[in-house]
Amino acid sequence: MALPVEQQVRYWGIASVVFLAALWLLGDVILPFVLGAAIAYFLDPVADRLERMGASRAIAVAIITFVALLVFALAVLLIVPLAVSQLSGLIDAAPQIFADSRSFLITQFPSLADADSTISKSLVSIGETLRSRGDELLQTVLASFSGVVNVVVLVVIAPIVAFYLLYDWDNMIAKVDGLLPRDHAPVIRKLMGQIDQTMAGFIRGQGTVCMILGIFYAVALMLVGLNFGLVVGLIAGALTFIPYVGALVGGVLALGLAVFQFWGDWLWIVLVWGIFQAGQFVEGNILTPRLVGSSVGLHPVWLLFSLSAFGALFGFVGLLVAVPVAASIGVISRFAIAQYKDSRLYQGLSGQNDP
Repeated sequence: MALPVEQQVRYWGIASVVFLAALWLLGDVILPFVLGAAIAYFLDPVADRLERMGASRAIAVAIITFVALLVFALAVLLIVPLAVSQLSGLIDAAPQIFADSRSFLITQFPSLADADSTISKSLVSIGETLRSRGDELLQTVLASFSGVVNVVVLVVIAPIVAFYLLYDWDNMIAKVDGLLPRDHAPVIRKLMGQIDQTMAGFIRGQGTVCMILGIFYAVALMLVGLNFGLVVGLIAGALTFIPYVGALVGGVLALGLAVFQFWGDWLWIVLVWGIFQAGQFVEGNILTPRLVGSSVGLHPVWLLFSLSAFGALFGFVGLLVAVPVAASIGVISRFAIAQYKDSRLYQGLSGQNDP
């Protein structure tokens, strides 16, 4: 005989609380395992495609691992040092860029030269903050990065976890399916399928879009000779994960740098503007429709809230689990709303007679 609904809700509620408590208590300890699981989930469709082409699961995972290690090694040797160097240079140059922009504004708007004006005081305050906090900000970012995603996690533990999870992914899914409560297995499978579709469309699809646009922006900006073009391109690509934010932040930053670097030579400024317009066109008309789809079901505001909340509560691990949790809550909420609208509580006594 099935357990009463009240007991089932109580048990699943306790399980949820235990999960969140473990996430909060373990923190960075489980980071390599969460990161490895995310990598395995991202690459599972590639392994399935190789299997359909005739390769065994072991060979498919071996091919994926070799290519991933090769790409990672090239990134560490070629891209990371240059990106860190450009980021440091951008922070060092920020006070001078700000001073030049202040001089330009004063030339165009002489009233700003009044030292007692509110705007002038604000500009001076911002400039002093950039000078005093620039190096500190860089050191804090680098220290946080090295402290959370350390070399051991990136080079050893996470890839090993990802390798084993990717190899046994289908077996794990089958075993989890076998543990589902028999009375609710069909509904749970349906919900998990919708959650997987949402996550696949967003994490795999949007993640691929981020990588493609990040590479495009970085290479294109460097080709036109924009200072700090690699960093700006990578920032724009990474922020593309949140719809419209990547293009907005990257475009404003790139155009601001282009104005000061190419002032008077409008062709190069227009080229920088054209790079982001081309990126937006390709993203909106080619990449997103093909890789993400039109019904992901994650609203940008809900995504921002989830990233902020889980990042504040659980740190870097929270950022990794924010999107899966947001997708799960979204699917379950839609299911609950549909059940509510079919219930007597919503329809009332006259609901059966409504068209």
